Amino acid sequence: MRQPLESTARLPGRAADRILLCTTREGGVWTAVLVITAVFSTTAQILFPAFLGKALDSALDGGAGISGWVIGCLAAVVAMAAADALFELAAGAGAARGTALLRRSMLGTLVSWTGPGTPRTTGGDLVSRMVGAAAEAGGVAAVLVRAALSVVPAAGSVVALWFIDPWLAGTFLLGLPAVVLLLRAFTRRISDVSTRYQETQGRLAAALLEAIGGRRTIAAAGTADAEVRRVLRELPELNRLGHGMWQAQTQAAGRTALITPLLEIAVLSVAGFALADGRITVGEMLAAAQYVAIGSGLGMTTMLLGRLARARAGAERVRGVLAQPVLEYGDHRLPPGPGRLELRGVSVSAGGERVLDGVDLTVPGGTCMAVVGTSGSGKSLLAAVAGRLTDPEAGDVTLDGAPLRGLTHRDLRAAVGYAFERPVLFGETLGDAIARGTGRAARHVPAERIERAARAADVDGFVRRLPDEYRTPLAEASLSGGEVQRIGLARAFAHTGRVLILDDATSSLDTVTEHRISEVLTGALRDRTRIIVAHRAATAARADGVVWLDRGRVRRVGPHHELWGGEPEYRQVFRSADSADAPGKELS
Repeated sequence: MRQPLESTARLPGRAADRILLCTTREGGVWTAVLVITAVFSTTAQILFPAFLGKALDSALDGGAGISGWVIGCLAAVVAMAAADALFELAAGAGAARGTALLRRSMLGTLVSWTGPGTPRTTGGDLVSRMVGAAAEAGGVAAVLVRAALSVVPAAGSVVALWFIDPWLAGTFLLGLPAVVLLLRAFTRRISDVSTRYQETQGRLAAALLEAIGGRRTIAAAGTADAEVRRVLRELPELNRLGHGMWQAQTQAAGRTALITPLLEIAVLSVAGFALADGRITVGEMLAAAQYVAIGSGLGMTTMLLGRLARARAGAERVRGVLAQPVLEYGDHRLPPGPGRLELRGVSVSAGGERVLDGVDLTVPGGTCMAVVGTSGSGKSLLAAVAGRLTDPEAGDVTLDGAPLRGLTHRDLRAAVGYAFERPVLFGETLGDAIARGTGRAARHVPAERIERAARAADVDGFVRRLPDEYRTPLAEASLSGGEVQRIGLARAFAHTGRVLILDDATSSLDTVTEHRISEVLTGALRDRTRIIVAHRAATAARADGVVWLDRGRVRRVGPHHELWGGEPEYRQVFRSADSADAPGKELS
């Protein structure tokens, strides 16, 4: 059974080579067509000089009419042309399938990424890897087939020369070490340059994406010229590496232009003596010249090695994405229950530091629990662990007695809904964006359910004022930060699971709106277990209980009024939050 591409990328050793092999296998029947057509074309290429030599000898011997050898020459030419045309068709189809496999796998890895914080590469570089690197690696099947068969013409030429005259084969073999050394040096150089070229492309794309994302800040600061220079500072290096690739190919081509004629002169000189001695015919001498050109022709081989080097560099960049940690789900079903969450000895590190340290916590089913603490205390990371957006390094999390690690993807995501501080909206319309909280497209979700969730999030009135209401395209809806946050809340409210986790999801709301949302959380949604990362004392006061985090540990659990009355440091947590311009964004 073939391993998933993501698992292959995480195996030790030459993971990039294994990715290329998986991509080649993905071509399926098209890869088989590549092999068959390449074999036909190579066979015809090897046979053509022999047929041509025999046809010439037949003509010189006074053969009448079109001899069988001439027909053989024509058949070889037709076979090469037809095989090459079919090869190009199969190469395109196989490359499309291989590239699609890589991009699907990369995207699946990125959206299932489990580490705290953000992936270890920037958005622009990720785009470069998914577009450029995946395309280079995805079309490797045709290159591999051609490269694997590129030794056959050389070997076939040696055999053919041996049958014509062993001295010809011996003379040709004397020049092969120079050919091998040339190809080896070219491969090393082009591989290094190709890798650095793609890395530089990624850095340039990253800088460009950052500039586009921060264009308002750039305009406000009046630093457009400086930003243009920052984005384009990689161009000289990109230009240098591009010239390096062309230079390597030019040097290889120049040396080829020297080696090939020398080999031809040497072999033809020996052939001339053999012809004078009567050991070979004129036709065989012509065939020998053709075989030397085929056997020593490094142009195609050099091109194939260059493309193979770029494909391997692309596969290495693809591997960098696929090697990211992802969640692997189990096969256990979630038992019935009220939504009781338990964290036992949970520890998680981020950035080389322990953020959560031995957290033990029980959230009874159907209760509303606020999580409070100073910035960096681990609130958002606890929220991520509670719904298994990430896994703890130590300890376990259970829902109604079932370990989250062992649950199926469907059961876990159907049981736990999320709302975030800075939600990202997906879908074509506002209604579709809210329906995404149910895991289905808007057309499969009843309109009443979408509207009920929107009313609960206090966003229905805003949507109703739009010309197309819930059918308004997202791209045409001018949304403030608070409106985006409320739509994110509506998306979470549309989820019908037994657990709802709000990771500071009301931070951009005014006091009145936040109060209305709190009434929904403690009223209409009281049948669910609710975990609310809170910065406001009012939010904590409305919860059934409070988890007070301090430096990654649970300092106390209890009602807000008890902690407020008996813990001065607890009150200081909210004073610090209220005095800040905005809540600090934590690792999630």
